[in-house]
Amino acid sequence: MKKKMVCYIVMAALMLSLLVGCSSEKISDSTPESVAYSSYSDVKIGICIYQLADNFMSLFSNELVSYLVSKGFSRDNIILLGSANNDSVQLSQVEELIAGGAKALIINPVNSSVAHSITDLAASHNIPLVYINREPSGDEENRWESYQLDVCYVVCDARQSGIYQGELLLTLGNKALDRNGDGKIQYFMIEGAPENIDAGYRTLYSVSTLKNADLQLDCLLDEVGNWDCATAQLIVRKGIKEGLIPEVIICNNDAMALGAIEAVEQAGLKPGEDVYVVGVDALPEAIEMVQEGKLLGTVYNDYVLQSHLAADAAINYLQGNGNEHYIGCDYVKVNRDNAQDIIDAINNKK
Repeated sequence: MKKKMVCYIVMAALMLSLLVGCSSEKISDSTPESVAYSSYSDVKIGICIYQLADNFMSLFSNELVSYLVSKGFSRDNIILLGSANNDSVQLSQVEELIAGGAKALIINPVNSSVAHSITDLAASHNIPLVYINREPSGDEENRWESYQLDVCYVVCDARQSGIYQGELLLTLGNKALDRNGDGKIQYFMIEGAPENIDAGYRTLYSVSTLKNADLQLDCLLDEVGNWDCATAQLIVRKGIKEGLIPEVIICNNDAMALGAIEAVEQAGLKPGEDVYVVGVDALPEAIEMVQEGKLLGTVYNDYVLQSHLAADAAINYLQGNGNEHYIGCDYVKVNRDNAQDIIDAINNKK
């Protein structure tokens, strides 16, 4: 009888070791313990933003914090960190947040590749994770489904924003866009960041939308502005000084579009007449430029809705409930006709 009991114990231990070692991924197979919180005042939540100086992410993070406070979280327990656009810094911050007792994480990744390591860190400590604004890779998202991880992504589809940029330009017609009458549209492309999936989609789909409308395009300049107003201004100013005169400037975000407009004006050209500029995000100052006619249009990236959805997703996880791995919303085209409506809608959502 004793020998049989020993045999059972050895077999059980062997089975357990096989289960633990069956995956090479640094992911826990256990699920977070369900806790029905009656109050969130003592619950710590960690937020990492790729760069707090980014105009759009500043609006996003401020609204996110305000909404979490409205849901009962103490401001002192909402830890908001900027990662200085450095993936090593961001990984260290995630480790610090976990060590500091964060019960949920909301992360705006520096780039797509860092998401894999962040997911491993969170999952190995059974901490739910919500990604915002920057999309991890498709392979990374597939892992969440395969391992049934409490990880999700909240965002608008960047492909749609690129299509909308192209459609805003198409409303002018080929004759208006082709100001020099040579049968081609000369354009500058100012991209966000090399590894950013959203930047890639906006670049690809804005141009393909114009090409699909049978417009002939001539790309005079395609450079990375790193989402930054001053960098975009320098790029556009340098291009024009070199004799490259665009009819259109497509920017992956509004901050860079604002920089492009400054450069165009400094060159003695009139934005909205000599050069048409489009952006993405619908920053307040960008909408003002739309109303003035200097910015042809932008695409509203609904930071109010997205920040609320991200907070709600984190709360669902904290309550032991699940979320869809992809939580999406739509962009909205913004031109002079609806600019004031967008401003009113943003103010009414807060």
